[in-house]
Amino acid sequence: MFFENKVRVDIEKVNSNAKITNKGLLSLLEDTACLHSDGAGYGIKEIPITHLSWVQLNWRVKILRRLEYGEIVTVRTWAREATKVSTLRDFEVIDGKGNVVCIATTRWTLTNIDTLSITKITDDIIDKYKPEDKTIMPEFTFKKLKEHASFDGEYVYTTQRKDIDVNKHMHNLNYLDLAYEALPEDVYFHSEFNEIEIMYKSAIRLGDVVKCLYSFADGKHVVTIKSMDNKTLHCIVNLW
Repeated sequence: MFFENKVRVDIEKVNSNAKITNKGLLSLLEDTACLHSDGAGYGIKEIPITHLSWVQLNWRVKILRRLEYGEIVTVRTWAREATKVSTLRDFEVIDGKGNVVCIATTRWTLTNIDTLSITKITDDIIDKYKPEDKTIMPEFTFKKLKEHASFDGEYVYTTQRKDIDVNKHMHNLNYLDLAYEALPEDVYFHSEFNEIEIMYKSAIRLGDVVKCLYSFADGKHVVTIKSMDNKTLHCIVNLW
């Protein structure tokens, strides 16, 4: 089933040029996915009943045109195939003239909030979403992102209360905030980054101190987020 959500690009989602930020755009996609899950019976309000919560594993986003403040757009999303431990969800953003301005694919897993363990995605659960065969990025497959051997910069951050979401760990989009803080100043102020790939590995929790390590290779700005002792890889963000 294709689920659609019509939204307006508001002030909190744009930058000083009145154009949507990457975090603002991803929040539109995320909100639409949550609404779809609400209708399927596995949304945020159902967590106390189902004891199940969706946790995102990956983002892959392509921005074809950057939206501006005040635009009314339609965000369309749909579930795709699922394995026992993960499922795919795709998106497209359509502007007022009917043009597709952004496409994205994502990967998710289902966790039990009591045991904090991955839960099998049964046919009964995925059938509630009425998955579609359409693939928005047929040429793309999620693969493990690798850490770089050397880094050109480091940003250290202590997780705050404002970062924590309903799953009691850092909200997915806040990892993108950390990546931006780790960028060199000239890169931060002169790059839009119309392509994004994010891999989440281990949750960051309240009070955790992490380091965000910047590197540049193969035309991509890469931020690797790790624990201070280097033992835990939390996330890798690729921007280009």
